[in-house]
Amino acid sequence: MNSDIKPTVSFVIVCMNNLKNLYPCLDSIKTHTTVNYETLVVAYLFSQINLQKLKEDYPWITIIESNEIRGFSENNNLALRQAKGEFCFVLNDDTLFEMPVADKLVDSFEFQKEASIFSPTILNEDNSIQHCGRPPIKTFDFVKHIFNLKKYENIISKYNNQTGIFQTYNISGSAFLIKTEVLRKLNYFDERYFFCPEDIALSTKANLQGYKCYVNEEVKLKHLHGKTSKKIEAATLPASRKGTVIFYSADYGVNKKLLEIIIFLESLIKIPVYIIFWNKIKLTAYRHVMFSIFSSSTPKEIFIRYYKKIV
Repeated sequence: MNSDIKPTVSFVIVCMNNLKNLYPCLDSIKTHTTVNYETLVVAYLFSQINLQKLKEDYPWITIIESNEIRGFSENNNLALRQAKGEFCFVLNDDTLFEMPVADKLVDSFEFQKEASIFSPTILNEDNSIQHCGRPPIKTFDFVKHIFNLKKYENIISKYNNQTGIFQTYNISGSAFLIKTEVLRKLNYFDERYFFCPEDIALSTKANLQGYKCYVNEEVKLKHLHGKTSKKIEAATLPASRKGTVIFYSADYGVNKKLLEIIIFLESLIKIPVYIIFWNKIKLTAYRHVMFSIFSSSTPKEIFIRYYKKIV
């Protein structure tokens, strides 16, 4: 980290007042990164105590305060628009480096010069694969996914679960490296999506505009999936479902209504299960999906409505 030299990589991390997630992530970046970099942390709805502690413990990061309710896209864009690096590395705060991930992905662009985006292999905490590339995800794939008929990661495609460096189609918003100039041409994340599927929307747009996404399967990091959102799932899930309706229907009337009906049926099926096995968070989340899916509210408006009930 040399502040007098333009950074090669701008790490961008959104954290919702959770130092327990953030500190190991920051420590792992510092331990395993040798390319020149800057780290921008969006301190989302931070308490003053945690904000002061973060400033004292990590004086080398740039903190961007976000004190209004904003979604994943909006919060990331706050930092991405300030990034000075040749590349932007978007990371969830619950990711961990155990190797020089950024260095190796930057080097990967030298091996595959037509790439605009590179992703690592994303592992679960137990070292099983969470994502190794992501194929194009069609509406029917989404429907099968939400009904637990076929998970995205089990789709057989040339775009995922290959070896070495290979072309993929979609990215995971938990970890990807993108050329900053390309990100600007794509106009950053689409802020219509409050919480999913902003990552799929970004990479789909990239592909349609001729930018190519790649994976270096040998570069790995861990994503402790769900630790950032589980407590507020009663607000994020209904916002997410509304966002997927907008994306997969292209906001087109007939398709939109059909998807809304399918998602309503999903909730009808899952709610009795969560009553039987008594999962209060899931039960509340799917009740909120039922009550909001046919509304004209935006994903952000839906989140705000239910988040206020939680806090």
